[in-house]
Amino acid sequence: MIKVANLTKTFGTKRAVDGISFTVERGEVLGFLGPNGAGKSTSMRMITGFIPPTSGTVTIGGHDMLENPIPAKKLIGYLPENAPAYTDMTVQGFLDFAAAIRGLHGDAKRAAIQRAVELCFLQGVLHQNVETLSKGYRHRTCFAQSIIHDPEVLILDEPTDGLDPNQKHEIRQLIRRMGATKAIIFSTHILEEVDAVCSRAIIIDRGRIVANGTPKELRAKSEWAGAVTLRIQGMAAAAVAEKLNQLRGARKVTTATEGDRVTVTVFPRVAGDGDLTREVMEATNGWQVEDLRTEEGRLDEVFRSITLPDTAGKEAKL
Repeated sequence: MIKVANLTKTFGTKRAVDGISFTVERGEVLGFLGPNGAGKSTSMRMITGFIPPTSGTVTIGGHDMLENPIPAKKLIGYLPENAPAYTDMTVQGFLDFAAAIRGLHGDAKRAAIQRAVELCFLQGVLHQNVETLSKGYRHRTCFAQSIIHDPEVLILDEPTDGLDPNQKHEIRQLIRRMGATKAIIFSTHILEEVDAVCSRAIIIDRGRIVANGTPKELRAKSEWAGAVTLRIQGMAAAAVAEKLNQLRGARKVTTATEGDRVTVTVFPRVAGDGDLTREVMEATNGWQVEDLRTEEGRLDEVFRSITLPDTAGKEAKL
């Protein structure tokens, strides 16, 4: 449904987006991650046809965005950054306007507005001016206009920004349900949303894609993937570390002492090494082990490892 090929955008001497390529199929929710200024919003504006690329192509449902923009844009629902809207309109008036410019009229328009209002829980604010709404309700209103024509493609730039925890949960659930039948690109800087919503994620940094994979594949690149954490009673931290550092699969061991208990984490030489848990269990047989668990990889650690300044140009091989 979405095909991006060698997309580039320059502003003067600055290259904001540097030759990115990816596809999104129907039934996928693609998380678009990156630090501030990485090129996420610029990429999404080019994908929706809001701004032209310097080079490269965007194809939506088989339609080239530059050569055949009208049929391409008909397939798209777009929630821009900061959820802009006409603030002097009421919510009802704004949605009526959005439905009309999407070509909806009569009963079809009324049904589309009612559906969007119910999905976004806007019943209580329909007759308020947009300028009087809280930030959360402005986001809901702009989200409603993006889905009012039931598009096949959704481009959502920070759709949960400014929402309270309950509102975030509602929007995430809605995106997940829609993701079963639509192709969705979902920009966020909240890493927990990748697991909550996305079937796949791309990390973009300095205008380039530095990682592309499922949440599970991204976590597998973390040094925590397959690490074993255990809590032991009645032993000195130094003795525990000395024993566990000798394990074949151990790369390093960290310890923290609290009273007569030691919390230990054994990191694997190879990320995701399943044999390390067995090795640790055998090595600690007879110890007073109160708790033992195998760690999943951590998305935040993967994100930092490939987007911090001292890792410029480093790419995760997925």
